[in-house]
Amino acid sequence: MGDWWQRNIMEPGKLPLLLALAAFVLTFVITRAVTRLIRAGRGPFGNVQSGGVHIHHVVPGIVLTVIGGFGAVAGGRHGFGSALAAVVFGIGAGLVLDEFALVLHLDDVYWTEAGRQSVEVVVVTAALVVLVLAGFTPFGVDGMSEDESQNRAGVIATVAGNFFFSLLALAKGKTRLAVFGVIVPLVALIGAIRLARPGSPWARRCYGRRPRARAKSRLRAYRHDRRWSGPRRAFQDWIGGRPDPAPDHR
Repeated sequence: MGDWWQRNIMEPGKLPLLLALAAFVLTFVITRAVTRLIRAGRGPFGNVQSGGVHIHHVVPGIVLTVIGGFGAVAGGRHGFGSALAAVVFGIGAGLVLDEFALVLHLDDVYWTEAGRQSVEVVVVTAALVVLVLAGFTPFGVDGMSEDESQNRAGVIATVAGNFFFSLLALAKGKTRLAVFGVIVPLVALIGAIRLARPGSPWARRCYGRRPRARAKSRLRAYRHDRRWSGPRRAFQDWIGGRPDPAPDHR
């Protein structure tokens, strides 16, 4: 265990990244626990207000992210300063992304259906950082040998090809595959060769005169959503809490 820790964490200088990830996940978990207690009216916690204004935790999150980010840039990858800056950055990022939906919609949608986007962004962010810690690097350059890495043309071709596949997956409406494809090339390739989702830029441009492809795309999207929407919602409810029911406008 000691050899693995030294070889995979300490020598590559990944300790700050690991500390930032731990602080990020722990902050998100604690924040969600506190907000759920506030929502249920339990415990000593309450909303922070100043002059009648509700101070959302994204505000101190932004401050901590800025402090931790500049501290990490100034502190390098080794030493106590870099470790402390990484923890501060992780805490700030956890607070900010916990209210990602609020920033996106410029509205307090924390306990609404739109608020699920915050949970999804946090999960995706944590997963990507774990992949980087595991040794993956963006665009698949980590899979090249030393000779290939010294060949600039090969590196440029690898980066450009995987970036193209990621953009193609994004154009087909497969956002998650496009994001993960930046780290794992095979994921981007899968998203690029599969049918586009209905309503995506690729589907609007390429399936307009292809009714069979359009119908097949809709059917596949319907089956996928019917199969995975339930488990995904249950997972998000377990992590972030169940959103409030939509108001009845009848």
